[in-house]
Amino acid sequence: MKRRDFVKEIALGSLILKFNPGLFAQNKGTPDLAWIKGDSPALLTKEAIATLGGMKSFVSKGDIVMVKPNIGWDRPPKLAACTNPEIVKTIVELSLDAGAKQVKVIDNPCNPARRTYVRSGIAEAAKKAGAKVSFPNPHRLKKVALKGEWLKEWEVYTDFIEADKIINVPIAKTHSLSRLTMGMKNWLGALGGNRNQLHQKLDQVMIDLSAFFKPCLTVLDGYRILIRNGPQGGRLSDVKLHKTVVAGVDYVAVDTAGATFFEMSPQELPYLQIAHQKGLGEINLEKLVIEKRTL
Repeated sequence: MKRRDFVKEIALGSLILKFNPGLFAQNKGTPDLAWIKGDSPALLTKEAIATLGGMKSFVSKGDIVMVKPNIGWDRPPKLAACTNPEIVKTIVELSLDAGAKQVKVIDNPCNPARRTYVRSGIAEAAKKAGAKVSFPNPHRLKKVALKGEWLKEWEVYTDFIEADKIINVPIAKTHSLSRLTMGMKNWLGALGGNRNQLHQKLDQVMIDLSAFFKPCLTVLDGYRILIRNGPQGGRLSDVKLHKTVVAGVDYVAVDTAGATFFEMSPQELPYLQIAHQKGLGEINLEKLVIEKRTL
């Protein structure tokens, strides 16, 4: 079943979300997580995805693929407020090489999109790789039945609903409300409306949105991480050069791995604990097969 058809059936209430993300995905014998360190963001990304079986394990010929980075802030790459553009570029290239019909890159940023798309370097990098890069268009918003425990419905950009596959490409940062923002928090950028209203139940919102969008792959940018004054930072002293990419199908496990960048355990992050209790993913990393490597 194509992902867009799957989402339509959810919206109609004809499917029950009872799947564990880890069941979707990988070829037998591949690790649950690829945890790669090195000097080149592009090479780290290529190696992580190759370790998981290659992009053809996730993207099929003719797919429309949505790549969802964090383009939230009017900051250059060195300030680690947005996803590293080289990582986004590499994922676009690999998706097209795997046979994708089209790759789209969209985010609904906090600062004006016409500034963030340029200053982050993501628009230029993604276009060079062959992606269709679009600003968030309010005419493309649709109120969707999310059927979450707390978030029942919200306005979603239809580009995400219509895509066959979604690849989530967050950056690892501190956050004033959720303590950290990584993959599960990144979904707020797929929404319109008054998103400040969602902050009152942010942990549950993150869980509900992740269960709805259900990415085929999450690639966490830990090359430069924002260790204080997140989510937008603004000073080089807020940034740590960590030179790491973690990729996997289990987005809960990927975020759990990312928490270790900040010396945090999943027990310190309620959204990870609750997501695990709901069967959405694993927070006990010792139970997973993890391929760690330094290039």
